[in-house]
Amino acid sequence: MVSFPDSEVRDAVGGRCEPEGAESREAEAECGAAEEQRGRIIVWRNVVLMALLHTGALYAVLLIPRAHPFTWIWTYVCFIITALGVTAGAHRLWSHRSYKAKLPLRIFLAAANSMAFQNDIFEWSRDHRAHHKYSETDADPHNAKRGFFFAHVGWLFVRKHSDVIEKGKRLDLSDLLADPVVIFQRRHYKISVVVMCFLLPTLVPWYFWGECIWNSYFLAAILRYTISLNVAWLVNSAAHMYGNRPYDKNINPRENCLVSFGAIGEGYHNYHHTFPFDYAASELGLRFNPTTCFIDLMCWFGLASDRKKATSEMIKARRLRTGDGSA
Repeated sequence: MVSFPDSEVRDAVGGRCEPEGAESREAEAECGAAEEQRGRIIVWRNVVLMALLHTGALYAVLLIPRAHPFTWIWTYVCFIITALGVTAGAHRLWSHRSYKAKLPLRIFLAAANSMAFQNDIFEWSRDHRAHHKYSETDADPHNAKRGFFFAHVGWLFVRKHSDVIEKGKRLDLSDLLADPVVIFQRRHYKISVVVMCFLLPTLVPWYFWGECIWNSYFLAAILRYTISLNVAWLVNSAAHMYGNRPYDKNINPRENCLVSFGAIGEGYHNYHHTFPFDYAASELGLRFNPTTCFIDLMCWFGLASDRKKATSEMIKARRLRTGDGSA
């Protein structure tokens, strides 16, 4: 939800320490401790905003019986669009380049990503590439070894660990910078979030079927946004801790069907971390994986192409070599 820019490379005690020459080991130790503390500085603004958001979502639940049935349907439609902006867009298209999308589809996915309000495509993709390259280390933005709460939402409540910033700068992001859709969305991200995440979901029920603004705002905007955030966070937390590991037992990510159900196909996480280039993010084909179905449909319409897929031979060999036998 909240962006932590690359420029945040100094800690609260005056910046990055670099002892030189004759400076003592004690000074170096103090420097290391200061660097470690960077990842523990609480961002109170984020804590307060998240508390208010979740309070608003709980209140919105009370409004459901009073709302028009079309508002319920519209809220769910907005949830699906929101999810696709992350799963088919920021994740499978821009982070992993697992398929290609033509300009109209990229524009739709960028707009849907703004509806998701989980940082712009460039920043989301950069952090996700760091998550894969440095998984479960201090350079992983939501390192699951720091516990369920940290992996789920706590990573947004503290300053990024210095390793996340430093190693993130080493990633090749030239493909993102070369995409005019990514750059346009990043440049106009704040206004796009206001329009797509809050105004559009609120105004449609009010204009088309006379829903009151109050119900529209709290259901289609606040409740939908809060649920979509938590579903996405479960991929970082629950899908890194609970489930089996049929493809690689040596890594933390797991196959979690419940997460896949909520995250429209993103919970087959042991497979995804084993074969991150696979556009389906799963071996299961059309079993509950709406994102894969969406990408296949876009290919049928001619708006997407060049889907990358792990071969059955490759998958079988990997299961036998490193899987936990649960397959």
